[in-house]
Amino acid sequence: MFKLSKRADYGLIAVKHLAMHRREHACSANEIAEEYGISSTLMAKVLQKLAHNSLVAAKHGSSGGYQLAKEPTQISALDVISAIDGPVLITSCVTNHGNCDATERCSVKEPLRRVNESILSVLGSVTIAQMSEDPHEPTLVALRT
Repeated sequence: MFKLSKRADYGLIAVKHLAMHRREHACSANEIAEEYGISSTLMAKVLQKLAHNSLVAAKHGSSGGYQLAKEPTQISALDVISAIDGPVLITSCVTNHGNCDATERCSVKEPLRRVNESILSVLGSVTIAQMSEDPHEPTLVALRT
């Protein structure tokens, strides 16, 4: 099953929260964690990783916390997920790092590579700004049928 890690989920939650409150104040890890019922220790680690990857910036002092380092339109879901988990891969053969035992006779390597590229394209096209829009707006991504 293809699924995001808990940390990547929390990273998306944190970045969306920061986008929605960016004009009000910097938000602490505790504030975000409390709002969504998440461990504050884990949220702090997620925010540190996002800061290390220049997606959020830590603001020190009495009104400190975290703020987005870029506009929400400039941060994609893929940026956040990759910052937390590294490259998004649905199968190890997509990376081209070494071969599995079935490489010579594999009939799904190329189709899976295309699926992986499509997933990356979709995640790269969905911005935090779009994720922060009214949920009654049109769909974020239209899938072809």
